Amino acid sequence: MAKSADRTGFQCAKVKVPLDYSQPDGQTIEIAMKKHLATGSVRQGTLFVNPGGPGYSGVDMVESNETQFSPTLNQAYDIIGFDPRGVGSSTAITCDDGAGQQPAKAAQGGMGVNDPQPGSLVADAAGDDPTPFRDAENPAADGGAEGNISFPTLIDEITKDFKQEEANCAAHTKPAGLLDHVDTVSVARDLDVLRALSGDQKLNYLGFSYGTYLGATYAELFPVNTGRMVLDGAVDPSLSLRDRAAGQAKGFEAALRTYVQQCQSGQAVQENQSCPLTGDADAGVQQVRSLIASADKTPLKTADPNVTVDGSTIRSVVRRFLYSSEYWPFLTYALDQAITQKDGSYIQVLYGKATAGGSAPTFYAVNCQDIPVQGDMASWEKDYQQILQSSPTFGASLGNQDARCQAWGHNGTRKPAPIHAKGAAPILVVGTTGDPATPYAWSQALADQLASGRLLTWEGNGHTAYGRSGACVQKAVDTYLTRGTMPEEGLTCKNGQ
Repeated sequence: MAKSADRTGFQCAKVKVPLDYSQPDGQTIEIAMKKHLATGSVRQGTLFVNPGGPGYSGVDMVESNETQFSPTLNQAYDIIGFDPRGVGSSTAITCDDGAGQQPAKAAQGGMGVNDPQPGSLVADAAGDDPTPFRDAENPAADGGAEGNISFPTLIDEITKDFKQEEANCAAHTKPAGLLDHVDTVSVARDLDVLRALSGDQKLNYLGFSYGTYLGATYAELFPVNTGRMVLDGAVDPSLSLRDRAAGQAKGFEAALRTYVQQCQSGQAVQENQSCPLTGDADAGVQQVRSLIASADKTPLKTADPNVTVDGSTIRSVVRRFLYSSEYWPFLTYALDQAITQKDGSYIQVLYGKATAGGSAPTFYAVNCQDIPVQGDMASWEKDYQQILQSSPTFGASLGNQDARCQAWGHNGTRKPAPIHAKGAAPILVVGTTGDPATPYAWSQALADQLASGRLLTWEGNGHTAYGRSGACVQKAVDTYLTRGTMPEEGLTCKNGQ
Protein backbone atom coordinates (compact mmCIF):
# COMPACT_ATOMS: atom_id res chain seq x y z
CA MET A 1 0.00 0.00 0.00
CA ALA A 2 1.45 3.34 -1.10
CA LYS A 3 0.60 6.30 1.16
CA SER A 4 0.91 10.05 0.77
CA ALA A 5 -0.56 13.29 2.09
CA ASP A 6 -1.83 15.98 -0.29
CA ARG A 7 -3.02 18.68 2.12
CA THR A 8 -3.56 19.22 5.83
CA GLY A 9 -6.03 16.81 7.35
CA PHE A 10 -6.02 14.39 4.41
CA GLN A 11 -4.10 11.24 3.59
CA CYS A 12 -4.06 9.34 0.29
CA ALA A 13 -3.22 5.75 -0.54
CA LYS A 14 -3.36 3.23 -3.36
CA VAL A 15 -3.92 -0.43 -2.57
CA LYS A 16 -3.25 -3.41 -4.80
CA VAL A 17 -6.07 -5.98 -5.02
CA PRO A 18 -6.64 -8.99 -7.28
CA LEU A 19 -8.24 -8.23 -10.63
CA ASP A 20 -10.06 -11.55 -10.32
CA TYR A 21 -10.72 -12.82 -6.79
CA SER A 22 -10.97 -16.39 -8.10
CA GLN A 23 -7.26 -16.00 -8.92
CA PRO A 24 -5.92 -14.20 -5.82
CA ASP A 25 -2.29 -14.65 -6.88
CA GLY A 26 -2.89 -13.39 -10.41
CA GLN A 27 -2.95 -9.95 -11.96
CA THR A 28 -3.56 -6.98 -9.67
CA ILE A 29 -5.17 -3.56 -10.00
CA GLU A 30 -5.01 -0.45 -7.82
CA ILE A 31 -7.74 1.06 -5.65
CA ALA A 32 -7.32 4.73 -4.74
CA MET A 33 -8.63 6.01 -1.43
CA LYS A 34 -8.55 9.26 0.48
CA LYS A 35 -8.92 9.79 4.21
CA HIS A 36 -10.06 12.92 6.01
CA LEU A 37 -8.73 12.69 9.54
CA ALA A 38 -11.18 13.02 12.42
CA THR A 39 -11.29 16.57 13.77
CA GLY A 40 -12.39 15.63 17.29
CA SER A 41 -10.20 14.66 20.22
CA VAL A 42 -11.81 11.22 20.57
CA ARG A 43 -11.59 9.26 17.32
CA GLN A 44 -14.16 6.45 17.00
CA GLY A 45 -12.62 4.71 14.01
CA THR A 46 -13.16 4.84 10.27
CA LEU A 47 -16.30 5.60 8.29
CA PHE A 48 -16.23 4.46 4.67
CA VAL A 49 -18.48 6.34 2.24
CA ASN A 50 -19.71 5.81 -1.31
CA PRO A 51 -21.56 8.49 -3.34
CA GLY A 52 -23.29 6.15 -5.79
CA GLY A 53 -23.30 5.80 -9.52
CA PRO A 54 -21.99 3.32 -10.33
CA GLY A 55 -19.20 5.47 -11.60
CA TYR A 56 -18.78 8.23 -9.03
CA SER A 57 -15.64 8.99 -7.10
CA GLY A 58 -15.51 8.51 -3.36
CA VAL A 59 -12.15 10.31 -3.37
CA ASP A 60 -13.83 13.41 -4.76
CA MET A 61 -16.65 13.06 -2.25
CA VAL A 62 -14.28 13.12 0.71
CA GLU A 63 -12.45 16.14 -0.69
CA SER A 64 -15.66 18.11 -0.05
CA ASN A 65 -16.27 16.45 3.31
CA GLU A 66 -17.25 19.65 5.12
CA THR A 67 -20.31 20.05 2.91
CA GLN A 68 -21.04 16.35 2.55
CA PHE A 69 -20.96 15.27 6.19
CA SER A 70 -22.02 16.83 9.47
CA PRO A 71 -19.57 18.20 12.04
CA THR A 72 -20.61 15.29 14.27
CA LEU A 73 -19.35 12.72 11.77
CA ASN A 74 -16.24 14.70 10.89
CA GLN A 75 -15.31 14.96 14.56
CA ALA A 76 -15.92 11.29 15.33
CA TYR A 77 -14.51 9.48 12.31
CA ASP A 78 -11.66 9.31 9.91
CA ILE A 79 -13.79 9.41 6.75
CA ILE A 80 -12.50 7.38 3.81
CA GLY A 81 -13.76 7.62 0.27
CA PHE A 82 -12.43 5.33 -2.42
CA ASP A 83 -12.72 5.12 -6.17
CA PRO A 84 -14.22 1.71 -6.96
CA ARG A 85 -12.42 -0.43 -9.52
CA GLY A 86 -13.07 1.05 -12.94
CA VAL A 87 -13.41 4.61 -11.63
CA GLY A 88 -11.23 7.72 -11.49
CA SER A 89 -7.89 7.40 -9.75
CA SER A 90 -8.21 3.64 -9.31
CA THR A 91 -7.42 1.35 -12.22
CA ALA A 92 -10.08 2.85 -14.46
CA ILE A 93 -12.17 2.07 -17.48
CA THR A 94 -10.69 4.46 -20.02
CA CYS A 95 -12.35 5.63 -23.21
CA ASP A 96 -11.45 8.10 -25.95
CA ASP A 97 -13.97 10.93 -25.94
CA GLY A 98 -12.58 12.46 -29.11
CA ALA A 99 -10.23 14.76 -27.22
CA GLY A 100 -7.84 12.05 -26.07
CA GLN A 101 -8.04 9.17 -23.65
CA GLN A 102 -10.03 9.94 -20.52
CA PRO A 103 -10.98 7.81 -17.52
CA ALA A 104 -14.67 6.95 -17.53
CA LYS A 105 -15.23 8.92 -14.37
CA ALA A 106 -17.67 11.46 -13.05
CA ALA A 107 -16.93 13.68 -10.09
CA GLN A 108 -19.20 13.28 -7.07
CA GLY A 109 -22.71 14.30 -8.01
CA GLY A 110 -24.04 17.48 -6.46
CA MET A 111 -27.58 16.69 -7.49
CA GLY A 112 -27.59 13.41 -5.67
CA VAL A 113 -26.21 14.47 -2.34
CA ASN A 114 -25.50 17.96 -1.14
CA ASP A 115 -24.42 20.63 -3.61
CA PRO A 116 -26.98 23.43 -4.20
CA GLN A 117 -24.62 25.69 -6.17
CA PRO A 118 -25.41 25.58 -9.90
CA GLY A 119 -21.84 26.49 -10.77
CA SER A 120 -20.61 23.14 -9.45
CA LEU A 121 -23.28 20.87 -10.86
CA VAL A 122 -22.14 17.65 -12.46
CA ALA A 123 -23.97 14.57 -13.63
CA ASP A 124 -25.54 12.43 -10.97
CA ALA A 125 -25.77 8.90 -12.11
CA ALA A 126 -26.06 8.07 -8.42
CA GLY A 127 -29.62 7.12 -9.17
CA ASP A 128 -28.90 5.01 -12.20
CA ASP A 129 -29.20 7.95 -14.58
CA PRO A 130 -26.34 7.60 -17.06
CA THR A 131 -25.19 9.99 -19.71
CA PRO A 132 -26.11 8.41 -23.06
CA PHE A 133 -23.08 7.59 -25.24
CA ARG A 134 -24.45 9.49 -28.21
CA ASP A 135 -28.20 9.35 -27.84
CA ALA A 136 -29.63 6.04 -26.71
CA GLU A 137 -33.10 7.53 -26.58
CA ASN A 138 -35.85 6.79 -29.06
CA PRO A 139 -35.95 9.58 -31.66
CA ALA A 140 -39.60 8.70 -32.24
CA ALA A 141 -40.67 9.09 -28.65
CA ASP A 142 -41.67 12.72 -28.90
CA GLY A 143 -43.33 12.41 -32.29
CA GLY A 144 -40.45 14.13 -34.01
CA ALA A 145 -39.34 14.00 -37.59
CA GLU A 146 -38.15 10.44 -37.18
CA GLY A 147 -41.44 9.32 -35.65
CA ASN A 148 -41.92 6.44 -38.10
CA ILE A 149 -38.84 4.55 -36.95
CA SER A 150 -39.59 0.89 -36.25
CA PHE A 151 -38.70 -0.80 -32.98
CA PRO A 152 -36.17 -3.18 -34.63
CA THR A 153 -34.50 -0.14 -36.22
CA LEU A 154 -34.34 1.54 -32.82
CA ILE A 155 -32.68 -1.55 -31.33
CA ASP A 156 -30.24 -1.63 -34.25
CA GLU A 157 -29.27 1.99 -33.50
CA ILE A 158 -28.84 1.27 -29.79
CA THR A 159 -26.79 -1.82 -30.59
CA LYS A 160 -24.53 0.10 -32.96
CA ASP A 161 -23.92 2.86 -30.42
CA PHE A 162 -23.18 0.54 -27.52
CA LYS A 163 -20.94 -1.79 -29.52
CA GLN A 164 -18.99 1.22 -30.77
CA GLU A 165 -18.48 2.56 -27.27
CA GLU A 166 -17.54 -0.86 -25.88
CA ALA A 167 -14.92 -1.24 -28.60
CA ASN A 168 -13.63 2.26 -27.84
CA CYS A 169 -13.31 1.54 -24.12
CA ALA A 170 -11.88 -1.96 -24.63
CA ALA A 171 -9.15 -0.52 -26.84
CA HIS A 172 -8.03 2.00 -24.21
CA THR A 173 -8.64 0.22 -20.89
CA LYS A 174 -5.67 -1.48 -19.25
CA PRO A 175 -5.66 -4.24 -18.22
CA ALA A 176 -8.06 -5.44 -20.89
CA GLY A 177 -9.72 -7.83 -18.45
CA LEU A 178 -10.94 -4.99 -16.24
CA LEU A 179 -14.20 -4.70 -18.19
CA ASP A 180 -15.10 -8.21 -17.01
CA HIS A 181 -14.29 -7.53 -13.35
CA VAL A 182 -16.04 -4.36 -12.21
CA ASP A 183 -19.06 -6.11 -10.72
CA THR A 184 -20.34 -5.07 -7.28
CA VAL A 185 -19.30 -8.33 -5.60
CA SER A 186 -15.69 -7.61 -6.58
CA VAL A 187 -16.01 -4.02 -5.33
CA ALA A 188 -17.38 -5.32 -2.01
CA ARG A 189 -14.37 -7.61 -1.69
CA ASP A 190 -12.10 -4.64 -2.37
CA LEU A 191 -13.92 -2.76 0.37
CA ASP A 192 -13.19 -5.52 2.86
CA VAL A 193 -9.51 -5.30 1.98
CA LEU A 194 -9.61 -1.55 2.63
CA ARG A 195 -11.42 -2.13 5.93
CA ALA A 196 -8.75 -4.55 7.10
CA LEU A 197 -5.94 -2.17 6.11
CA SER A 198 -7.63 0.65 8.03
CA GLY A 199 -7.23 -1.42 11.19
CA ASP A 200 -10.97 -1.62 11.92
CA GLN A 201 -12.51 -4.98 12.79
CA LYS A 202 -15.92 -3.80 11.59
CA LEU A 203 -16.89 -1.77 8.53
CA ASN A 204 -18.75 1.42 9.40
CA TYR A 205 -20.33 2.67 6.20
CA LEU A 206 -22.53 5.40 4.71
CA GLY A 207 -23.67 4.74 1.15
CA PHE A 208 -25.92 6.68 -1.20
CA SER A 209 -28.00 5.35 -4.11
CA TYR A 210 -25.90 2.65 -5.86
CA GLY A 211 -23.77 2.81 -2.72
CA THR A 212 -26.68 1.16 -0.91
CA TYR A 213 -26.44 -1.83 -3.22
CA LEU A 214 -22.70 -1.99 -2.57
CA GLY A 215 -23.27 -1.78 1.19
CA ALA A 216 -25.98 -4.44 1.20
CA THR A 217 -23.80 -6.71 -0.94
CA TYR A 218 -20.93 -6.25 1.51
CA ALA A 219 -23.20 -7.13 4.44
CA GLU A 220 -24.36 -10.27 2.62
CA LEU A 221 -20.78 -11.37 1.92
CA PHE A 222 -19.25 -10.28 5.25
CA PRO A 223 -22.00 -10.10 7.89
CA VAL A 224 -19.57 -10.64 10.77
CA ASN A 225 -17.42 -7.73 9.54
CA THR A 226 -20.39 -5.37 9.16
CA GLY A 227 -20.54 -2.60 11.74
CA ARG A 228 -22.80 0.46 11.70
CA MET A 229 -24.22 0.83 8.22
CA VAL A 230 -26.55 3.49 6.76
CA LEU A 231 -27.98 3.08 3.26
CA ASP A 232 -29.62 6.24 1.87
CA GLY A 233 -31.76 6.11 -1.29
CA ALA A 234 -31.84 2.35 -1.60
CA VAL A 235 -31.68 0.12 -4.65
CA ASP A 236 -33.87 -2.99 -4.46
CA PRO A 237 -31.45 -5.84 -5.29
CA SER A 238 -34.28 -8.15 -6.37
CA LEU A 239 -35.18 -6.10 -9.46
CA SER A 240 -34.31 -6.87 -13.08
CA LEU A 241 -33.00 -4.24 -15.47
CA ARG A 242 -36.52 -3.88 -16.86
CA ASP A 243 -38.09 -3.46 -13.43
CA ARG A 244 -35.51 -0.90 -12.35
CA ALA A 245 -36.17 1.17 -15.45
CA ALA A 246 -39.94 0.91 -15.02
CA GLY A 247 -39.73 2.06 -11.40
CA GLN A 248 -37.55 5.01 -12.28
CA ALA A 249 -39.73 6.05 -15.21
CA LYS A 250 -42.76 6.28 -12.94
CA GLY A 251 -40.68 8.03 -10.29
CA PHE A 252 -39.43 10.73 -12.63
CA GLU A 253 -42.88 11.25 -14.11
CA ALA A 254 -44.30 11.76 -10.61
CA ALA A 255 -41.41 14.09 -9.73
CA LEU A 256 -42.08 16.16 -12.86
CA ARG A 257 -45.69 16.64 -11.80
CA THR A 258 -44.58 17.71 -8.31
CA TYR A 259 -42.10 20.14 -9.82
CA VAL A 260 -44.76 21.63 -12.10
CA GLN A 261 -47.11 22.11 -9.15
CA GLN A 262 -44.40 23.89 -7.16
CA CYS A 263 -43.43 25.99 -10.16
CA GLN A 264 -47.03 27.07 -10.68
CA SER A 265 -47.44 27.87 -6.99
CA GLY A 266 -44.30 30.03 -6.98
CA GLN A 267 -42.15 27.70 -4.86
CA ALA A 268 -39.76 26.56 -7.59
CA VAL A 269 -38.88 29.98 -8.97
CA GLN A 270 -36.13 32.48 -8.33
CA GLU A 271 -36.79 35.99 -7.06
CA ASN A 272 -38.54 38.24 -9.59
CA GLN A 273 -39.26 35.26 -11.82
CA SER A 274 -42.52 33.69 -12.91
CA CYS A 275 -43.33 30.12 -13.89
CA PRO A 276 -43.73 29.65 -17.66
CA LEU A 277 -45.96 26.59 -17.18
CA THR A 278 -49.57 27.77 -17.22
CA GLY A 279 -52.88 26.15 -16.35
CA ASP A 280 -53.12 23.16 -14.04
CA ALA A 281 -50.49 20.46 -13.41
CA ASP A 282 -51.62 18.36 -16.39
CA ALA A 283 -51.29 21.36 -18.70
CA GLY A 284 -47.88 22.24 -17.28
CA VAL A 285 -46.54 18.72 -17.77
CA GLN A 286 -47.82 18.73 -21.34
CA GLN A 287 -46.05 22.03 -22.01
CA VAL A 288 -42.75 20.41 -21.01
CA ARG A 289 -43.45 17.48 -23.33
CA SER A 290 -44.44 19.84 -26.14
CA LEU A 291 -41.19 21.77 -25.71
CA ILE A 292 -39.23 18.53 -26.05
CA ALA A 293 -41.18 17.50 -29.16
CA SER A 294 -40.85 20.93 -30.74
CA ALA A 295 -37.09 21.01 -30.14
CA ASP A 296 -36.74 17.61 -31.76
CA LYS A 297 -38.29 19.06 -34.92
CA THR A 298 -36.63 22.48 -34.71
CA PRO A 299 -33.70 22.65 -32.25
CA LEU A 300 -33.45 25.79 -30.14
CA LYS A 301 -30.76 28.37 -30.81
CA THR A 302 -28.21 29.22 -28.12
CA ALA A 303 -25.73 32.01 -27.45
CA ASP A 304 -23.21 29.95 -29.42
CA PRO A 305 -24.21 30.06 -33.11
CA ASN A 306 -22.63 26.63 -33.60
CA VAL A 307 -24.68 24.94 -30.87
CA THR A 308 -28.38 24.10 -30.81
CA VAL A 309 -30.49 22.25 -28.24
CA ASP A 310 -32.69 19.34 -29.28
CA GLY A 311 -35.43 17.51 -27.41
CA SER A 312 -33.22 14.78 -25.97
CA THR A 313 -30.99 17.45 -24.39
CA ILE A 314 -33.99 19.15 -22.81
CA ARG A 315 -35.33 15.83 -21.56
CA SER A 316 -31.97 14.97 -20.05
CA VAL A 317 -31.70 18.34 -18.26
CA VAL A 318 -35.23 18.10 -16.88
CA ARG A 319 -34.64 14.58 -15.60
CA ARG A 320 -31.33 15.41 -13.98
CA PHE A 321 -32.63 18.54 -12.30
CA LEU A 322 -35.49 16.63 -10.74
CA TYR A 323 -32.92 14.95 -8.50
CA SER A 324 -33.09 17.74 -5.96
CA SER A 325 -35.73 20.37 -5.28
CA GLU A 326 -32.91 22.80 -4.44
CA TYR A 327 -32.24 22.97 -8.20
CA TRP A 328 -35.80 23.47 -9.36
CA PRO A 329 -35.55 27.29 -9.60
CA PHE A 330 -32.65 26.87 -12.05
CA LEU A 331 -34.73 24.44 -14.09
CA THR A 332 -37.58 26.96 -14.10
CA TYR A 333 -35.25 29.68 -15.39
CA ALA A 334 -34.05 27.41 -18.19
CA LEU A 335 -37.57 26.37 -19.18
CA ASP A 336 -38.78 29.97 -19.09
CA GLN A 337 -36.02 31.04 -21.47
CA ALA A 338 -36.72 28.08 -23.76
CA ILE A 339 -40.51 28.46 -23.82
CA THR A 340 -40.91 32.24 -23.91
CA GLN A 341 -37.83 33.17 -25.94
CA LYS A 342 -37.18 29.98 -27.95
CA ASP A 343 -33.65 30.20 -26.54
CA GLY A 344 -31.82 27.08 -25.34
CA SER A 345 -28.74 28.84 -23.97
CA TYR A 346 -29.35 28.12 -20.29
CA ILE A 347 -30.55 24.60 -21.06
CA GLN A 348 -27.18 24.05 -22.75
CA VAL A 349 -25.30 25.52 -19.78
CA LEU A 350 -27.10 23.18 -17.40
CA TYR A 351 -26.57 20.22 -19.70
CA GLY A 352 -22.85 20.89 -19.82
CA LYS A 353 -22.62 21.05 -16.04
CA ALA A 354 -24.89 18.07 -15.49
CA THR A 355 -23.04 15.75 -17.86
CA ALA A 356 -19.47 16.66 -16.92
CA GLY A 357 -17.34 13.58 -16.40
CA GLY A 358 -18.89 11.02 -18.74
CA SER A 359 -19.89 8.21 -16.38
CA ALA A 360 -21.93 6.14 -18.85
CA PRO A 361 -19.28 3.49 -19.69
CA THR A 362 -18.62 2.63 -16.05
CA PHE A 363 -22.34 2.77 -15.30
CA TYR A 364 -23.08 0.15 -17.92
CA ALA A 365 -19.96 -1.90 -17.27
CA VAL A 366 -21.05 -2.40 -13.65
CA ASN A 367 -24.80 -2.75 -14.11
CA CYS A 368 -24.51 -5.11 -17.05
CA GLN A 369 -22.34 -7.42 -14.97
CA ASP A 370 -24.53 -7.17 -11.89
CA ILE A 371 -27.83 -7.91 -13.63
CA PRO A 372 -28.16 -10.43 -16.48
CA VAL A 373 -29.93 -9.64 -19.74
CA GLN A 374 -33.46 -11.00 -19.99
CA GLY A 375 -36.00 -11.30 -22.81
CA ASP A 376 -35.90 -11.02 -26.58
CA MET A 377 -36.95 -8.55 -29.25
CA ALA A 378 -40.67 -9.29 -28.80
CA SER A 379 -40.64 -8.89 -25.01
CA TRP A 380 -38.41 -5.81 -25.24
CA GLU A 381 -40.88 -4.13 -27.57
CA LYS A 382 -43.76 -4.93 -25.23
CA ASP A 383 -41.79 -3.57 -22.27
CA TYR A 384 -40.87 -0.47 -24.24
CA GLN A 385 -44.46 0.34 -25.11
CA GLN A 386 -45.39 -0.08 -21.44
CA ILE A 387 -42.67 2.27 -20.23
CA LEU A 388 -43.65 4.88 -22.82
CA GLN A 389 -47.23 4.64 -21.62
CA SER A 390 -46.34 4.94 -17.93
CA SER A 391 -43.81 7.72 -18.56
CA PRO A 392 -44.47 9.67 -21.77
CA THR A 393 -41.80 12.20 -20.82
CA PHE A 394 -38.91 9.96 -19.78
CA GLY A 395 -39.72 6.42 -20.88
CA ALA A 396 -37.75 6.74 -24.11
CA SER A 397 -34.53 7.56 -22.27
CA LEU A 398 -34.92 4.89 -19.61
CA GLY A 399 -36.24 1.94 -21.62
CA ASN A 400 -34.40 -0.84 -23.44
CA GLN A 401 -31.82 -1.46 -20.71
CA ASP A 402 -31.61 -5.17 -21.59
CA ALA A 403 -30.88 -4.32 -25.23
CA ARG A 404 -28.19 -1.88 -24.16
CA CYS A 405 -26.50 -4.45 -21.94
CA GLN A 406 -26.71 -7.15 -24.58
CA ALA A 407 -24.94 -4.84 -27.01
CA TRP A 408 -22.35 -3.79 -24.42
CA GLY A 409 -21.44 -7.39 -23.60
CA HIS A 410 -19.31 -8.35 -20.57
CA ASN A 411 -22.53 -9.63 -19.01
CA GLY A 412 -22.79 -11.32 -15.63
CA THR A 413 -24.83 -14.31 -14.59
CA ARG A 414 -25.74 -13.32 -11.02
CA LYS A 415 -29.53 -13.21 -10.88
CA PRO A 416 -31.35 -10.43 -9.02
CA ALA A 417 -32.39 -11.65 -5.59
CA PRO A 418 -33.29 -10.25 -2.17
CA ILE A 419 -30.39 -9.58 0.19
CA HIS A 420 -30.86 -10.69 3.79
CA ALA A 421 -27.38 -10.28 5.33
CA LYS A 422 -28.21 -12.60 8.22
CA GLY A 423 -25.92 -12.06 11.17
CA ALA A 424 -25.06 -8.46 10.30
CA ALA A 425 -25.38 -5.64 12.82
CA PRO A 426 -28.46 -3.39 12.50
CA ILE A 427 -28.63 -1.62 9.13
CA LEU A 428 -30.45 1.70 8.79
CA VAL A 429 -32.16 2.27 5.42
CA VAL A 430 -33.22 5.84 4.60
CA GLY A 431 -35.96 6.38 2.03
CA THR A 432 -37.36 9.59 0.53
CA THR A 433 -41.04 9.52 -0.42
CA GLY A 434 -40.51 11.70 -3.50
CA ASP A 435 -37.26 10.13 -4.71
CA PRO A 436 -37.43 9.72 -8.50
CA ALA A 437 -34.16 7.83 -9.04
CA THR A 438 -34.47 5.26 -6.25
CA PRO A 439 -38.21 5.20 -5.53
CA TYR A 440 -39.34 4.99 -1.93
CA ALA A 441 -40.71 1.48 -2.54
CA TRP A 442 -37.14 0.31 -3.14
CA SER A 443 -36.05 1.50 0.30
CA GLN A 444 -39.07 -0.19 1.83
CA ALA A 445 -38.18 -3.40 0.02
CA LEU A 446 -34.51 -3.41 1.07
CA ALA A 447 -35.38 -2.65 4.71
CA ASP A 448 -37.81 -5.58 4.67
CA GLN A 449 -35.31 -7.92 3.01
CA LEU A 450 -32.46 -7.23 5.43
CA ALA A 451 -32.66 -9.40 8.52
CA SER A 452 -31.51 -6.47 10.66
CA GLY A 453 -32.91 -3.64 8.53
CA ARG A 454 -34.88 -0.65 9.79
CA LEU A 455 -36.48 2.03 7.64
CA LEU A 456 -36.20 5.76 8.30
CA THR A 457 -38.57 7.80 6.10
CA TRP A 458 -38.18 11.36 4.93
CA GLU A 459 -41.30 12.94 3.48
CA GLY A 460 -39.55 15.07 0.89
CA ASN A 461 -38.63 15.41 -2.77
CA GLY A 462 -35.43 14.53 -4.58
CA HIS A 463 -32.80 11.84 -4.49
CA THR A 464 -31.47 10.75 -1.07
CA ALA A 465 -32.04 12.53 2.24
CA TYR A 466 -28.93 12.89 4.41
CA GLY A 467 -27.42 16.37 4.24
CA ARG A 468 -30.37 17.98 2.47
CA SER A 469 -33.47 17.05 4.49
CA GLY A 470 -33.07 18.87 7.80
CA ALA A 471 -32.15 18.05 11.37
CA CYS A 472 -34.45 15.06 11.86
CA VAL A 473 -32.74 12.74 9.36
CA GLN A 474 -29.28 14.06 10.18
CA LYS A 475 -29.74 13.47 13.90
CA ALA A 476 -31.06 9.94 13.37
CA VAL A 477 -28.20 8.99 11.05
CA ASP A 478 -25.48 10.67 13.13
CA THR A 479 -26.79 9.13 16.35
CA TYR A 480 -26.65 5.63 14.92
CA LEU A 481 -23.22 6.05 13.36
CA THR A 482 -21.65 7.66 16.44
CA ARG A 483 -23.55 6.03 19.32
CA GLY A 484 -24.96 2.84 17.84
CA THR A 485 -28.53 3.80 18.77
CA MET A 486 -31.06 3.12 16.02
CA PRO A 487 -34.04 5.46 15.54
CA GLU A 488 -37.39 4.24 16.73
CA GLU A 489 -39.26 1.81 14.50
CA GLY A 490 -41.31 3.61 11.86
CA LEU A 491 -39.76 7.05 12.37
CA THR A 492 -40.90 9.52 9.70
CA CYS A 493 -39.23 12.90 9.30
CA LYS A 494 -41.36 15.64 7.80
CA ASN A 495 -40.05 18.03 5.17
CA GLY A 496 -38.41 20.95 6.97
CA GLN A 497 -37.88 19.14 10.27
